[in-house]
Amino acid sequence: MLEQLTHPLSLILLAIIGVYTLVLLMLLRSRRQGGQARQPQPIAQLTSIEDIQQAETIQRFKEKADEAMRLNQTFRKFVPKQFVDHFAKHGSSSLELGRADEDELAILFCDIRGFTGLSERMSPQELMNFLNSYFLRMNDPIHQNGGFIDKFIGDAIMALFDRPSGNNSDKAQDAIRAALDLRYAIAIYNQHRSNSNYPPINIGIGVHFGPVIIGTVGSDDRMDTTVIGDSVNIAYRLEALAPIYQTDIVVSSTALQVAQAEQHFNYRILDLVRVKGRKAPIEIYEIIDHLPAVTQRMKMQGAELISKGLSYRIKQRWPQALQCFHEAQKLSPDDPLITHHLKQCKLLQQNGVSRDWDGAVLLG
Repeated sequence: MLEQLTHPLSLILLAIIGVYTLVLLMLLRSRRQGGQARQPQPIAQLTSIEDIQQAETIQRFKEKADEAMRLNQTFRKFVPKQFVDHFAKHGSSSLELGRADEDELAILFCDIRGFTGLSERMSPQELMNFLNSYFLRMNDPIHQNGGFIDKFIGDAIMALFDRPSGNNSDKAQDAIRAALDLRYAIAIYNQHRSNSNYPPINIGIGVHFGPVIIGTVGSDDRMDTTVIGDSVNIAYRLEALAPIYQTDIVVSSTALQVAQAEQHFNYRILDLVRVKGRKAPIEIYEIIDHLPAVTQRMKMQGAELISKGLSYRIKQRWPQALQCFHEAQKLSPDDPLITHHLKQCKLLQQNGVSRDWDGAVLLG
């Protein structure tokens, strides 16, 4: 299951703290004699055997401390500091096996479109070089907006937004702004790829906000952290809907409401859907702030008619729904979303729906 994907976590931080404590104690002991402080001398200038042995001991501890610092820096590349901070925020000073906390945060999934076909044309080394180049450019937009990468899943990225000093609205806004910045970053990356005669790549992004469980799982000799819950599944499924609706950023209505999006972003409704693994329907929207102004105007021209047509579709009033979509198409003839709804509405009308149908379509 997607929710069970994890990344490494260790208690090595405790060892690092211990090494630093020992180094500090040794330095204090070596620099104070009879309450008087003295400056340490090079080993070559020491004459007392005791002083030489003490200096060698201090030097070994310094080397261990340097090694611990390097190990700590490497450790943070595998386990985000924000995970440790999260447990500390909830009053836990240790990361023992089985620890679990519930929290509300924003989840973002980002995936490369057509990655399978792209990877088949590359050698293994070329593929690794490409992925590392791509991930390097996707990292900053996430971190600069208060998020952190939870895991890489093939070519996909799962990021969490849990601003410690902010509220839920801040977290949701951070995730949406990160999604927009990811689109800006991919545009710049494609310019560089064009300069090297490489084909452009495209990405889809899904954003949701909701409760999750953050905890540690594993065994005595292998412990990982994990984030699980319905909210994780929803964010993942929303990202998968991006190519169906030919859009870049798919956001749930929950994320928009929590982010107070009407004050900060431009968006329009896409559909009412039921994603795999969830019974309740979800209203989904697309964020369009990153698009050229002319494209934004085109998308917003028919937005009200699309919303009205969806409300008729939910009530199974097919003629009225089709009329709304046709009128929207006259305003924006090149809008693929309107074409999608016309086809979908005709299929639903022809094939029929169940008595208890709630208006949602099963996708993703």
